[in-house]
Amino acid sequence: MTTLWRTLLILPSLMLLPMTASAADFQQGQHYEETGTQMPRNDSSKVQVMELFSYSCPHCFRLDPLVSDWKQTLPENAEFQLVPAIFRDSWLQLARVYYAAEQTGDLPQLHDKLFHAIHVDKRRLNTEDDLLDFVEEQGIDREKFAKQMNSFTVQTKVKKALVISRTSGITGVPSMIVDGKYRTDAPQAGSMEAMLEVVDYLVEKAALEK
Repeated sequence: MTTLWRTLLILPSLMLLPMTASAADFQQGQHYEETGTQMPRNDSSKVQVMELFSYSCPHCFRLDPLVSDWKQTLPENAEFQLVPAIFRDSWLQLARVYYAAEQTGDLPQLHDKLFHAIHVDKRRLNTEDDLLDFVEEQGIDREKFAKQMNSFTVQTKVKKALVISRTSGITGVPSMIVDGKYRTDAPQAGSMEAMLEVVDYLVEKAALEK
């Protein structure tokens, strides 16, 4: 069979394949929404990309390695920030650990281990004592870490995370908020990978709107 005939036979079948959404196809109300309330931003000169997550969320656990690679591809005019969502008391305790570890410099050591402990080892880390036991197991000074968990700085960051969780309009995690104006998630975008593509589109959109 000649190359021409192969091309003629293959072309119709390719035309029947469903097309994936391109950046131009991303529509408000279908792939993303406005937050409805302008969320706080750290640096108005950059487009802020915020992922709301919880260590207890299995979807966040699966998304985390994807985000670790993807955030390296963000343009220089964008900055990425993790924010612990708070919808229940146990999530509040996890948020306190996140921000305490950020303050002490232990976050790189604890971040993956917390996800692993909860979703692979199936440990219940719902209380302050449970979490401090876990932190101590990692060779971190328990008393110093507990002091940081109760510090004014951590309390302030937890309150801010609580406000963001309640006013952003998100209904679950993981969710992404771009420049305090737009939000999307995997169910709305179609998949976790598609969600990151939508965020890329929204970063460009937000940059043009500055």
